[in-house]
Amino acid sequence: MSGALTHLDSDGRARMVDVGNKEITKRSATATGRVVTRPDVIALVRADDLPKADVLATARIAGISGAKKTSELIPLCHQIPLSSVKVDFDFTADSILITATAKTVGQTGVEMEALTAVTVAALTLHDMIKAVDAAATMTDIQLRDKTGGKHGHWTRPAASVPPVPSPVDGQPADGQPAEAQPTKRPRRAKPRLNTAAVVVASTAGAAGTRADTTGPVIAEWLVAAGYTVDAVTVVADADIAAELARVVKTAPSVILTTGGTGVSPTDRTPEATLALLDRELPGVAEAIRAHGQASTPMAALSRAVAGTARNTVIVNLPGSPGGVDDGLAVLADVLPHLVAQVSGGGPHV
Repeated sequence: MSGALTHLDSDGRARMVDVGNKEITKRSATATGRVVTRPDVIALVRADDLPKADVLATARIAGISGAKKTSELIPLCHQIPLSSVKVDFDFTADSILITATAKTVGQTGVEMEALTAVTVAALTLHDMIKAVDAAATMTDIQLRDKTGGKHGHWTRPAASVPPVPSPVDGQPADGQPAEAQPTKRPRRAKPRLNTAAVVVASTAGAAGTRADTTGPVIAEWLVAAGYTVDAVTVVADADIAAELARVVKTAPSVILTTGGTGVSPTDRTPEATLALLDRELPGVAEAIRAHGQASTPMAALSRAVAGTARNTVIVNLPGSPGGVDDGLAVLADVLPHLVAQVSGGGPHV
């Protein structure tokens, strides 16, 4: 590729490149970038629980609109009839990854359209989360791949791609493969064996208008099982994601939650938990539901999940006293073995 700057004429003045004689080909370009923020904010975005709702949908529309207006934003860009623009999102522990792909059939490339889509989507994400994290940053915006035209297919060399932490749960937000190259996870606190925490999701309980009858029961059960209970915290349903993210950072052996597992619009405990899990344990959650169904068919409506976040076991329990009793009855048999396995000991199943 020539080292000359094509947007300057022989006198060094800016110009729009004449593409009239270029071949018409199918062209595409993919760009990526990321917004770095706190883990608790990531959980809020994934649960769609920010003050400004529909965060990802809004950012996606903004990115597509930005690509369509590139020639109005960048002075020397050509107006291009875009055939498609796709904007996808993925999550890591502390960032939102953005991938944009623009396509056209024409005489000039769509690199700037893809880069503009990523940039505008990142700006929109920043606008949506700044109320909870004004220190969020946008970084690593770059062209990753392009096809078509005289130079054919170009891909950014792997060595020049900035490393990005691996996804929180291995699954992209939109079911699309992540473009970024994963590296090691950010460090977490050293696991503290035989410690536990209890988190109660109850808007009324947090407001003091209803007594918490489940948290103390769970804490008492954990102490009898040999755990040191750090605390029992009661938070509103809207705050469960931030509280869970905070507690996970302290790296207890076990976190048991209660409440927020149903189908009410305010029930967000499963979403907040899934945002933090490395591995899900569907069998544990199903066993708790099955045990509860022996008493009430309503147990089938529970969306509770269970899994591990590094060396911490997290299990959602229902918010009713009966549901808590059912969950603890199941955990009495499986929790000791599960904690031993997660910490590196115990037989494998």
